[in-house]
Amino acid sequence: MHESERHRIILSAVQERPVATVGDLVTLTGASEATVRRDIATLHVAKKLRRVRGGAESIAPPNFVGINARPFSMDEGIRIAEKRAIARAAVDLCEDGSPIIINGGTTTFQMVHPLTAKRLQVFTNSFPIAEHLLKHSKNTVLLPAGAIYREQNIILSPFNDDGSSHFWARRMFMGCRGLGPLGLMEGDPLLIQAEQKLIGQADELVVLADSTKFAKRSSMVLCALSRIHTVITDEGISDRDAAMLEAADVRLIVAQVGATDRQTAAQG
Repeated sequence: MHESERHRIILSAVQERPVATVGDLVTLTGASEATVRRDIATLHVAKKLRRVRGGAESIAPPNFVGINARPFSMDEGIRIAEKRAIARAAVDLCEDGSPIIINGGTTTFQMVHPLTAKRLQVFTNSFPIAEHLLKHSKNTVLLPAGAIYREQNIILSPFNDDGSSHFWARRMFMGCRGLGPLGLMEGDPLLIQAEQKLIGQADELVVLADSTKFAKRSSMVLCALSRIHTVITDEGISDRDAAMLEAADVRLIVAQVGATDRQTAAQG
């Protein structure tokens, strides 16, 4: 990753939390701890952030309190080849004319490209998914009522009547923060509330999760494994995690990441 890209990710990270630790930034950028510390020092001298013990903080934190979720722009380019293969396998499950729900996220966003060849009724809380499908496809697009959370590019409402209760879907497609024996994990109560409402409107829940998500955990459980019908992941899934899904009677689809996916990812 180029220095300018690391700096962009670091500056975005310090805006979304009180303090971004060096460990957080190592995970986000994939760089070494020494490199991250040098980047923090450079940005501190340039007065773009404030260096603190163990990490960095924003010089001018936003007044608006967002949700506990990574910014869309920060996650968009991570494991992009795997995300595209997973999304393609997800769209293969969709039949023309079917109503579906797509929850906002960087993996589900990759569904928009193969969806341009489909004609579906799509209910989504993702602003970029809705925008892309409106511009480049003939799918019918419906959005819930609520506020747009700019960092995550999703629409959320604290109220029960956001319009989602009037839409039924054959399948709901969503990503996750983590996936383990307890089920799907999320990190923010408002996200939990919104996603549980959407899950309740679909017959089948299809989870799009690259293989790294099986090692990640969060503080809140969104739903149990028993509510999940299908998990789509990549070839990196371990035998233990595959056995966990099988024991829970969850259908597993392993998407094959092709050379084209990796080439496109390398080109950005």
